[in-house]
Amino acid sequence: MTAPAVQMTGITKRFGAVTANDSVDLTVPAGTIHGIIGENGAGKSTIVSILYGFYTADSGSIEIEGKPATITSSADAIARGVGMVHQHFMLVPNFSVLENVMLGSEDGFLLRKGKAATRKELQSLSDQYGLEVDPDAIVETLPVGLQQRVEILKALRRGARILILDEPTGVLTPDETDRFFDILRGLREQGVTVLIITHKLREIMEVTDGVSVMRGGKMVAHRQTAETTREELAELMVGRSVSMQVDRIDTPPGAVVMEASGLTWHDLRGVACLKNVSLQLRAGEILGLAGVSGNGQSELLDVLSGIAPVQGGEITIGERRITKDAPASPADLRALGIAHVPEDRHRRGLVLPFEARENAVLGYHNGARTGDGALLSPRAMHAHCDTLMQRFDVRPPNPKLPAVGFSGGNQQKLVMAREIEPEPRIMLIGQPTRGVDIGGIAFIHEEIMARKAAGCAILLVSVELDEIMALSDRIMVMNAGEVVGETTREGADQREIGLMMAGVSAIAG
Repeated sequence: MTAPAVQMTGITKRFGAVTANDSVDLTVPAGTIHGIIGENGAGKSTIVSILYGFYTADSGSIEIEGKPATITSSADAIARGVGMVHQHFMLVPNFSVLENVMLGSEDGFLLRKGKAATRKELQSLSDQYGLEVDPDAIVETLPVGLQQRVEILKALRRGARILILDEPTGVLTPDETDRFFDILRGLREQGVTVLIITHKLREIMEVTDGVSVMRGGKMVAHRQTAETTREELAELMVGRSVSMQVDRIDTPPGAVVMEASGLTWHDLRGVACLKNVSLQLRAGEILGLAGVSGNGQSELLDVLSGIAPVQGGEITIGERRITKDAPASPADLRALGIAHVPEDRHRRGLVLPFEARENAVLGYHNGARTGDGALLSPRAMHAHCDTLMQRFDVRPPNPKLPAVGFSGGNQQKLVMAREIEPEPRIMLIGQPTRGVDIGGIAFIHEEIMARKAAGCAILLVSVELDEIMALSDRIMVMNAGEVVGETTREGADQREIGLMMAGVSAIAG
């Protein structure tokens, strides 16, 4: 019998008092596509980091293709045929594809010999694996799908027979994801073993042969993909039954409560991040904003929430008109009934060293939540936070615990709780379930739907197209700072939305 491509036995890794991997066993058959799934903190990133030499296990053993392997660095892993494509690409943006692939193997000061050899190898690899890409193209001019191909080519050129992919579809459109899966199947046919770390169960079911599930630092299950379901995998991940469906609450949209017209915005370099963006938010309606990260969604949230000033165009909220000459601060907008759940909870949503009870009143500290006196009342803040924690199932329910002490999912619940509790008229929600486990995702979706049912107008920004399509009543698509399309939930077609996300006309596609 063919030896497994990877055999990890009894792997334990501790970081101080935290046990990230607890006697983990992992077997990956050769020539297969194998998934590893688990909640944040489950230990999946640690186990592949040990395989690639970023970390060294405290105990346990590793075999690569049937041979014992001591891996203490990435160089050790590469020498044994293990390659890794990171979630955030490790490319030099202003170098060509050829230059990026040959980095580290230049073969001489003048580079001529190295370039010629690399060009020949690139052509051979492209032909063998169906990874066509222009070797002379500058990387920053390529779409992310092609940049990902460059990363894979780099690994294959170094002799990778085992390829680790960390959240490989996080920056891809649906169409790019489909093409990427075709590439993975082609790699498998050529004998390459692929190991995918992902939280997207749909992708696990679509492209993998087998899947391993981690929870709390332990390996809790192995399944053949054809013999399991998304529901079973979700339950294995969180240790309890989890609903995989969003219980929609359909309410007719009400009056327009916020309107943006012709918004433009340039960053400090003068780059246009928003180009003539217009939208309407209606009471009792969720407007989903779809797009690959970095196409203007973040800047739009900043302008609508008052974090960034209006540079061109205007925002109308009731009788209030906000322009370049008539600005509004975040506090002004909160007073108008607008709540904002920022995309990055660490940079914008929380002060990590602050206690939970302090974070629970950020932006809302001039009111009963902080006591009746002139000074903040720790007792009132504690009681307020305790109530939020009970209602929103924040764990552990300790108002005195600093925000940094909570998991990502519970940090997100704390931010959602703070913004929902005042019962705002308008909610601007960015990436509501980023880094949240499956159980937490279901809870957050329920709360968003409850606000919609209460008549709140909601702008939902998410890179997860499944989330946009499940929650939204209307869907707008952004590409390169512009709104490139709009559709209703009933008329939404995932392929057409994906084409618009990529900047391709749906008709032309």
